[in-house]
Amino acid sequence: MAKTYSQKPSEITRRWLLVDASEAPVGRIATQIATYLTGKYKPTYTPHIDAGDYVVVINAKDAVFTGDKETDKKYYRHTGFPGGIKDASVAEVREKFPERIIEAAVRGMLPKNKLQAERMARLRVFAGAEHAHTAQTPEKVEVK
Repeated sequence: MAKTYSQKPSEITRRWLLVDASEAPVGRIATQIATYLTGKYKPTYTPHIDAGDYVVVINAKDAVFTGDKETDKKYYRHTGFPGGIKDASVAEVREKFPERIIEAAVRGMLPKNKLQAERMARLRVFAGAEHAHTAQTPEKVEVK
């Protein structure tokens, strides 16, 4: 009888992956990134062990939206004060903080558990085509 494999923290190997946000719609990119951050594509996937990879996203300012999301979609945040809800359209967020577009989409697709913050810490998003992780030699990943 075969035993179920359970990965141990000492057996984790992490890769560095590079994703271009201007290649596909934001939702499709976010699902792909969430899969890499959780490590679900690996045959050694274990739900309670965080064995995902590092993901570097470039060209966040050129993120693609389909339909009317460019004008209709709103991003909400709260200041912490009573009545302090703020909203911003995609154009406003793209102008000031283009990284937040990708980060918000990926955060929404990760499981809501204790591993989420650790997985989000391995996501590096850059507005332009240049990134600070060339020393790690990230391998380019095509988004289908």
